[in-house]
Amino acid sequence: MSTLPAAAAPEPEPHTARRLANAIRALSMDAVEAARSGHPGMPLGTADLATVLFTQFLKFDPADPTWPDRDRFVLSAGHGSMLLYSLLHLTGYQAFPLDALKRFRQLGSPAAGHPEYDPAKGIETTTGPLGQGISTAVGMALAERMMNARFGDALVDHHTYVLASDGDLMEGISHEAASLAGHLGLGRLVVLYDDNRISIDGPTDLALSDDAAGRFAAYGWDVERVDGHDMAAVAAAIARARTSARPSLICCRTVIGFGAPTKAGSAASHGAPLGADEIAAARAALDWPHPPFEVPADIRAEWLLPGRAGAAARARWQARLDTAPADQAQAFADALDRRVPDAAAEAIRHYKRETTAELPKLATRQASGEVIERLMAAVPALVGGSADLTGSNVAKPKAAEIIAADHYGGRFVHYGVREHAMAAMLNGLWLHGGFRPFGATFLVFVDYFRPALRLAALMEIGVVQVLTHDSIGLGEDGPTHQPVEHLSSLRAMPGVQVFRPCDAVETAECWQAALAAADRPSVLALSRQGIQTVRDRHTDDNLSARGAYVLADADSAQVTLIATGTEVAIALDAAALLAERGIAARVVSMPCWSLFNAQDEDYRRRVIDPATLLVAIEAGVRHGWDRYIGVDGLFVGLDGFGASAPAAELYEHFGITAKAVATAVEVRFK
Repeated sequence: MSTLPAAAAPEPEPHTARRLANAIRALSMDAVEAARSGHPGMPLGTADLATVLFTQFLKFDPADPTWPDRDRFVLSAGHGSMLLYSLLHLTGYQAFPLDALKRFRQLGSPAAGHPEYDPAKGIETTTGPLGQGISTAVGMALAERMMNARFGDALVDHHTYVLASDGDLMEGISHEAASLAGHLGLGRLVVLYDDNRISIDGPTDLALSDDAAGRFAAYGWDVERVDGHDMAAVAAAIARARTSARPSLICCRTVIGFGAPTKAGSAASHGAPLGADEIAAARAALDWPHPPFEVPADIRAEWLLPGRAGAAARARWQARLDTAPADQAQAFADALDRRVPDAAAEAIRHYKRETTAELPKLATRQASGEVIERLMAAVPALVGGSADLTGSNVAKPKAAEIIAADHYGGRFVHYGVREHAMAAMLNGLWLHGGFRPFGATFLVFVDYFRPALRLAALMEIGVVQVLTHDSIGLGEDGPTHQPVEHLSSLRAMPGVQVFRPCDAVETAECWQAALAAADRPSVLALSRQGIQTVRDRHTDDNLSARGAYVLADADSAQVTLIATGTEVAIALDAAALLAERGIAARVVSMPCWSLFNAQDEDYRRRVIDPATLLVAIEAGVRHGWDRYIGVDGLFVGLDGFGASAPAAELYEHFGITAKAVATAVEVRFK
């Protein structure tokens, strides 16, 4: 592996390099001061690191920010966002003119309080919640190796760099992700650790005494310690890291608020403007006599050189792509496009035809496994994984090879008991490009990775979470494993599609709808227990894609029974009981609230007829259902935690049965 980056610009002279770094410092403290809000300390403390990385190593082209073989830079310490915005402005990204910096943290400015994902503007991922950036970067680094295994060095040959803080390394998710990165031998991952030993509360030794370097070495990383303000030492460490077959952590001892005479090295510079007097003194200390937001022409010119070197590297890459075999070039374009091939729709249709003909009794997790098997064959970009529950989740296709340090050509990742890292790495796999990733665990364990799912929704990316054991129907494992409030809480998260299919046919349709949504994450909540297939007539149409539909109609209906998942079968049985008692009830299956909410009002009123008694049936809490059934509607479900017993006994114990539904409805009609 070369020690020199393909996009190397001439190394700045030491005096010039210091002035380049001071341009970052000046812009950062000026923008924070203008906004009267922000975090100046980290940009001032890490400007030297960033200068070395961007001028000597990072491969990027501001004129083509989404160039596939660019290096990825993740500012995991997203609170120091002005560091990134200053760099993007100085290196020539058109999305960051000087006016954007002057409007830092203002409505509509691309210079948001924390970096918000937009690769066209040079921002590779949304960061801010500490630990997420470094963990997402592990997914990016894995994606690079997987794409390289498929397309070779000529098309995929880049690094992922991270600037991480003390807080990033305190968060538990970073421990999970770093451990897996070491296990997978992700040598293209280089983390610059801003070891300034300051947090919001004060010195980190208030709460921290572990040895981060020793911990990462134990994870299988290469580790170095350097003076973060010694640019030559930083450059030498990065050059060595680029030759390693293992991920690298470079512990850079820095001074937060470097250059601020009275606030440097203290929490006072962390999360508030420095103030006019301190900024004036810092300008004098840094020998930066220029007015706010002014950068001398020679420094601006010097900062544009790395991007020009990157443009030349991009042109060489484009030439390689242009001369690649036609089938390889097309496969590469298809991978980046992430379009779901037509073969996937045909695979879904074929599975639905088989299932409606055979009417099997299957847990929806088993049905999902059968669908995944077919989709893997039809969608080359689809890659999966599970957090140590592969068999229980039925997540691994038989033909999918395992991804390992010596085999990046597989399509399935064993994440171990690391749900949070898994979710962040799925984000990274998506953000890098080339893949449609899904992960799998139990629904109740969504609480371990909710922050990463929330970021997926915020970034509008189409990762899929296969979450099985979706209710008290999982049985004897008891209330610690039985999700009760989880469906409701996930549905409350903006931008997340939550699917709970009722049988094998709906499971296939929900998978199809999830893959069709490239602009939002999807959750498939799937059952442990078997359920009879209730969709007994084939249709090519994806009924689940409308969120809800009438599964069983009734003439002159007096009642509408609305159910999800395994409770749809209970609703059908309840409708039959009610018919025997002279009450006409129709049954609505509602696998996805958000898709139903997106339908026009006429369709919604035809499906959920407000002129009928509305009854919701779900083995979860009522929260959210009143939108559909009103405060006067009936709800048959849970109002507390579950219990440990066989599934059938639990449904009887909690009154989630056809008989209980029919009785409750009948009472309303007396």
